[in-house]
Amino acid sequence: MASKPKPTDPKVAILKGKEAEDKVLEYIRKMNRPFGAVDVSANLKGAVPKAATQKIMVALAERGDLVQKTYGKTTFFVANQANLEDMPSEKLTALEAELKRIDEQNKVMVADLKSVGAELAKLKSTPTDHELASQVENATVAVQKARAHLEPLQAGTPLISAQETAQLDADWAKWRNEWIRRRKIFNTFWSLATDTLPPQQATELAEDLGVEFDTPEHAALERSELCSARGCVLGKRRR
Repeated sequence: MASKPKPTDPKVAILKGKEAEDKVLEYIRKMNRPFGAVDVSANLKGAVPKAATQKIMVALAERGDLVQKTYGKTTFFVANQANLEDMPSEKLTALEAELKRIDEQNKVMVADLKSVGAELAKLKSTPTDHELASQVENATVAVQKARAHLEPLQAGTPLISAQETAQLDADWAKWRNEWIRRRKIFNTFWSLATDTLPPQQATELAEDLGVEFDTPEHAALERSELCSARGCVLGKRRR
């Protein structure tokens, strides 16, 4: 399949003589910044060839319409500022008013942009319909599980059977008695080992060996009803 021919740019009419000179001078005065001949010819879309542009700019510089500056091997031309007309005060006032008006419009637009940006951030942080549906589904499942746990309590069904409670009581009594026995053995041997030591040295020895004595919480537990002399164990008393 044959490829389509690429569209070509319309040909630019080549200017010569006075027209070319006026075009170059008009462009440089309009832009009012330094240019080289190559840049001016390119920006004019080739309406004035490069060689002709260089000659025209040199001629304009000799005539005083342009100022020629050479930096190394590169030559630049800029409009002669002395030939530029001063801006009337009325036009300057109008431009200042226009600048103020545009500046106020810009402030309003910045405020609107900030407000719209905040609204956009809020919308982005809002869950989508799909995310909301998923969250509702998860919450529904959680509620169903919670209700399933509450049903035995609402019906008055005991959560732990009497057999399980009795087993817990037996385990508690067994391991508490074992703890009391081991504590008694330790206290006996510790008294023999530290009987001749001053209290400070005995404390330092316990720290070096990593001995952990009963905390105030342990003492409070021993004085509680759970560990009373009557043997209150978990949910019932042993008699």
